[in-house]
Amino acid sequence: MSTQAANPLADAFEFDVGGQLASYWLAFLRLVTGWWFFHAGVTKLLEDGLAFTYGPVYLKNMTGTALGPLPVLMGEHLAPLIQAGVPLGETAIGLGLMAGVLVRLASFFGVFFMTLFWVGNAGFSHGLVNSDFMGLLLFATLMVFAAGRHYGLDAVLERTALVENNPRLRYLLG
Repeated sequence: MSTQAANPLADAFEFDVGGQLASYWLAFLRLVTGWWFFHAGVTKLLEDGLAFTYGPVYLKNMTGTALGPLPVLMGEHLAPLIQAGVPLGETAIGLGLMAGVLVRLASFFGVFFMTLFWVGNAGFSHGLVNSDFMGLLLFATLMVFAAGRHYGLDAVLERTALVENNPRLRYLLG
């Protein structure tokens, strides 16, 4: 007896990782993740401008985390950079993902942000697998599967002479 006959749903639905359904899903995931970060950044910009004071305070309170005294020093000595960098970075990452431009680069910085947020929750009161970790996995997924090539502008940019003459740029795109 074949295994196909034992499983009546075997031919009912197939998922091709390189197929159309996967492209739709990656584009949707990119848009939603982009909106999430864009909204977080724009909200901070509208409320505090380039003076997001919670950023340095957050870092100063990261004593006892796996990162050691590094975030505390960053919070004390890089406060102006962090106050402006967090809302601008989140907004730029969100815009990049929503438009599908420089998606791998934007996702890399998204992984960086989410790693800091995840490690910053040193207490892990919601467990090791929490919303920060899930965000980190979302950005890593977008980066690995080159989500910008699925209905994003990266697909258009990769066909330009600049990228074709400099193929290393494809590591930032996609």
